[in-house]
Amino acid sequence: MSREKTVAQVFGQNVFNDKVMRERLPKKVYEELKKTIEGRKDLDPTIADVVAGAMKEWAVEKGATHYTHWFQPLTGSTAEKHDSFITAPKADGSVLMEFSGKELIKGEPDASSFPSGGLRATFEARGYTAWDCTSPAFVREDEAGAILCIPTAFCSYTGEALDQKTPLLRSMSAIETQALRLLRLFGNTTSRKVIPSVGVEQEYFIVDREKYLKRKDLIFTGRTLFGAMPPKGQELDDHYFGVIRPRIGAFMKDVNEELWKLGVSAKTQHNEVAPAQHELAPIYAECNVAADHNQIIMETLKRVANKHGLQCLLHEKPFAGVNGSGKHNNWSLTTDDGINLLDPGKKPHENKQFQLVLACVLKAVDTHADLLRESAADVGNENRLGANEAPPAIISVFLGTQLEDMLEQVLETGEATHSLKSSKLETGVKTLPDLVKDATDRNRTSPFAFTGNKFEFRMVGSRDSVAECNVVLNTIVAEAFCEACDIIEAAPDKDEAIHNVIVDFISKHYRIVFNGNGYSDEWVEEAASRGLPNIKSMVEAIPALTTPKAIALFQKFGVFTEAELQSRAEIQYEAYSKALNIEVKAMLDIAGKSIIPSVLRYAHELADTVLSMQEVGITYSAEKDMLKDIARLVEGAKAAYNKLKVMDERAQEFAEGKERAEFYKYEVEPVMLALRKPIDELEMIVDKEAWPMPSYGDLLFEV
Repeated sequence: MSREKTVAQVFGQNVFNDKVMRERLPKKVYEELKKTIEGRKDLDPTIADVVAGAMKEWAVEKGATHYTHWFQPLTGSTAEKHDSFITAPKADGSVLMEFSGKELIKGEPDASSFPSGGLRATFEARGYTAWDCTSPAFVREDEAGAILCIPTAFCSYTGEALDQKTPLLRSMSAIETQALRLLRLFGNTTSRKVIPSVGVEQEYFIVDREKYLKRKDLIFTGRTLFGAMPPKGQELDDHYFGVIRPRIGAFMKDVNEELWKLGVSAKTQHNEVAPAQHELAPIYAECNVAADHNQIIMETLKRVANKHGLQCLLHEKPFAGVNGSGKHNNWSLTTDDGINLLDPGKKPHENKQFQLVLACVLKAVDTHADLLRESAADVGNENRLGANEAPPAIISVFLGTQLEDMLEQVLETGEATHSLKSSKLETGVKTLPDLVKDATDRNRTSPFAFTGNKFEFRMVGSRDSVAECNVVLNTIVAEAFCEACDIIEAAPDKDEAIHNVIVDFISKHYRIVFNGNGYSDEWVEEAASRGLPNIKSMVEAIPALTTPKAIALFQKFGVFTEAELQSRAEIQYEAYSKALNIEVKAMLDIAGKSIIPSVLRYAHELADTVLSMQEVGITYSAEKDMLKDIARLVEGAKAAYNKLKVMDERAQEFAEGKERAEFYKYEVEPVMLALRKPIDELEMIVDKEAWPMPSYGDLLFEV
């Protein structure tokens, strides 16, 4: 971005946003499209050609030659097929550049090779992409040129959702319907829409690309399967919020500029806790737009890093021994006229609407804690959830002292009569300004924390689409709103019914509230006594998708069919098994072809040196001891290597799905750790020049 251009001038320049549509579309067409975008009217096919023509002309002016329906299949990333604007050549040899309304609205990529969990057979190839007009199209500029990207949903020939976008849009509709019912109970007749708003904090690692390319484990799996800790890690906390290094700063600058062009409001950037770890966060957006933007952020981080000779690692745990990466999903509910349903106001004890919303959220999270936990289940997340770097695997809700005090009043007397006040923070320094101290602190150990006017779901993995967790959040809260409204609407005295529902929901679900240290052993014991589930692994979490409770929930609100839920469970099991299978094969390849041969060569050289010294009468016991240690560790590594090879072959004997995933989790994974242990010890005693790949110190500190 040149000095002549400001952020305001660059922001959104590659987005077919409301400003562009207003300028380029006929007034009537613009108004009709806006009604569809705002959910007031179904898309009128008669205007599609006009919109497509304007979109094409705008994109071509920006250098676009192709367009793509940009969608999010169940692979964890995005997908696209590029089609040029060129139509059949004319008689004079020239070509037309056209883009029709039909091409805008519907695409037909091959669906056979995307994960379907049994919904589609391999020979059933047809699948459809459908334009999501609520998420603006954009022009992406990269090595492939300028491409018009049209956000779409993706479904099978028979209508089942094969993507993340479709259920997300369904869940947004569900919570909007129920939230409007709740607002009407309090006399609100003006709000027409309730929108789940999301802000996503994205963590990531940046390493030197040349060193990355020398690590097969990073290339194949996204994480280091071997690696001894360097002398210094994150013990001093000196990287956290530290001065950003010049090379990283230049990378961040380019990332921001690329994101701003695409209408992504990148707001904050800083160093995270672990060496080489960083964070980027945008401003809030509507739920589906935020999910799209997060995919754009991840793609942009990787693409721009390569231009700087860097590599962006989005794996949840690329390095053992230091903090892994996640993303915090900040979720709130706002109306089209600016009301935040999660804003407690200055006197939350008097705010009955907020109290009812809060009581419903507690009910939702307590009732469906297993589903919320499953929504953050990911192969990479296995290595960080439950540790002192990420929320525990036990779902609980942090409310802070102010709201906890209010709820305790409700439990004791049936009514809250006062709210704890904020106060001044005294620093003891006259030259510093007076600060207003919030009425409550924050809790970084809580998986689901109230932070002023939103809830922060802190369990999501750094590579994951945030669509999945928001589908769950939207739907479970919609259910709680629905149950509350059913009771209140049927009651003769609405005010009394509101009061009774608040007290009832809080009384039954207060067990989910915990403001203490979620990392402590005492909390694990207390959570068990409260009856809260402790789901420690992805394999244990997946069954939550297909319980009768989950099926009834999602079917009631039209978010998932039973077949779609069953398919997603199968896809999760397969994803786990395939990821572990790749990791096992990578370990065997690296250990068998690279590390063990390199160590043996080093040992032979050391042995030759010892023999040469003995021939001239010089004897050192240190070398002999080193050789003994190396021999012992190599033997241990070779034994684990052989066992892992056998276990990987045995895994293929199990049927795909739950059985194979469980075998990998409980039988294969311990052997992987058994192979890693002696090799990491060998790295600490073998000459660095003889070690066949860059060390943790090289990767984490030399950027």
